[in-house]
Amino acid sequence: MTNDMWGKIREELRQRVGKNNYVTWIEPLRLADLRNGVARFEVPTTFFGDWVSRNFADHICSHLNNSGQSVDRVEFSVTARAPVAAKPVAKPVARAAEELPGAPLDQRFTFETFVVGKPNELAHAAARRVAEGGPVTFNPLFLYGGVGLGKTHLMHAIAHELQARQPELRVLYLSAEQFMYRFVQALRERQIMDFKELFRSVDVLMVDDVQFIAGKDSTQEEFFHTFNALVDQNKQIVISADRAPGEIKDLEERIKSRLQCGLVVDLHPTDYELRLGILQTKAEQYRQQYRGLVLAEGVLEFLAHRITTNVRVLEGALTRLFAFASLVGREITLELTQDCLSDILRASDRKVTIEEIQRKVAEHYNIRLSDMIGPKRLRNIARPRQIAMYLAKQLTPRSLPEIGRRFGGRDHTTIMHGVRKIEELMSTDSQLSDDLQMLKRVLQA
Repeated sequence: MTNDMWGKIREELRQRVGKNNYVTWIEPLRLADLRNGVARFEVPTTFFGDWVSRNFADHICSHLNNSGQSVDRVEFSVTARAPVAAKPVAKPVARAAEELPGAPLDQRFTFETFVVGKPNELAHAAARRVAEGGPVTFNPLFLYGGVGLGKTHLMHAIAHELQARQPELRVLYLSAEQFMYRFVQALRERQIMDFKELFRSVDVLMVDDVQFIAGKDSTQEEFFHTFNALVDQNKQIVISADRAPGEIKDLEERIKSRLQCGLVVDLHPTDYELRLGILQTKAEQYRQQYRGLVLAEGVLEFLAHRITTNVRVLEGALTRLFAFASLVGREITLELTQDCLSDILRASDRKVTIEEIQRKVAEHYNIRLSDMIGPKRLRNIARPRQIAMYLAKQLTPRSLPEIGRRFGGRDHTTIMHGVRKIEELMSTDSQLSDDLQMLKRVLQA
C-alpha cells in the first residue's frame, strides 16, 4: 500500500470523524507497514496509540478494507527517535495532538439540536453564555442531573461553539475517568510535570462525570491543584456530574467547596411539554430519512405521556419505532407503537409506592421509619413527615384518606395541611426545594 493511497483514506476519515478529531488523532499517524492482514502505524506516544486504538481503530480498519486492502486489525507503535534531519514535517501536528488528549466530540451534540424547555432552560442559557467566550463571569459552571437529561449534550455544544468562534482557543473536553487515566499514566512513566504543564496550559477545561474521581485520593489531589491553577489564571472550567457537589459521596470537602463557588445548575427531570418537543424534533429528522412513512396523530403525545424516565430512553424508543415501521412497511399507529415498544412501556409503568417514599425520606433525613408514621411532633421529625406526605400526593395516585392511613392512621385534613405547608415553603426555602428535587430523582430513577 502506498502513502498516496493512505493519504486518500485519511481524507475519507476526515469526513467520517470531523476536522478536529482528524487533526488531533488521524493526521499524525504514519503508516509503517501493511502485511498479513495487519496495518501498523507509528504514533508519537504510547497514550496516543492507546487512545486511537480504543476510539478510531474500527474506522481505520473499515476504510482500509473499503479501499481494497485486506486488513484484520491495526497496531500502533511509538515512533523511534530519529536524527533531527529525518524528522517528518507533520511533527508539530503530532506534538499538538500529544498536548491536548481530549475525548472526541459528537457532531450531533450542538446547541441547534438541543431542545429547550422549562426543566433545562437555565442550564441551556448558562452553557450559551460560556460558549460565547469573553470574560469569565462564573467559574466553574457546574451542570448536574440524572441520566439522559442533556449534560453531555450541553458540554459538547459548548466545545463546538467555542472552537467555531475562537479556533485559537485550547479547549480540552474529557471525562473524569480519562483525567484519572492520564494522571496514573503520568505517574507510572514519571512524567508528572508534563501532565501538570499540559492541564494548566488550556484555555477551557471541561470534565464530564466528575463524580467518578470521588474516593480516589491522588486523583482528587491533582484535580484540586489543576482547578486552582486554572481559576487563578482566569481560565474557564465546565464540570458535570450526576448530582450536586454537596451530594457526591467521598468527594473531598475542599473540592466540593471549590465546585460550589461558581454557578451550579440543575437539569431537572423532563416535563410533558419538553418530552413532546424532543419527540417532534426527532420525528422531523426521521421523516427525512424514512420518506413515505406515515406517523398517525396522537402517537408522539402518547409516548411523551408514557415514557418519563429520560431523554435517551425516549429517543431510543422513537428510533426503534421508525425502524420497525420501515421494515414491516406499515403506518406508525398507536397499536403498532404499543406492540413494538411493549417492553419499554412496561418498564415505564413502574409505580412509586408510599412505603418507598417513606423509606427514602427517612434515610435522607436520618430519622427512623417508625418515627415517620408515629405520633412524635418534634420539628426534626414533623418536617420530613410532611415532605413524605407531599411526595406521596405528587408521585402516587393514592387519595388523601389512603395516604393518611399509611401515615399511622392520620386524618385526610392532616395530610392536606402537610402538603400545603411544603408547597408554601418551597418558594422561600431553597434547601427544601433542592431536597425535594433530589428525592424525586431518586424515587423516579
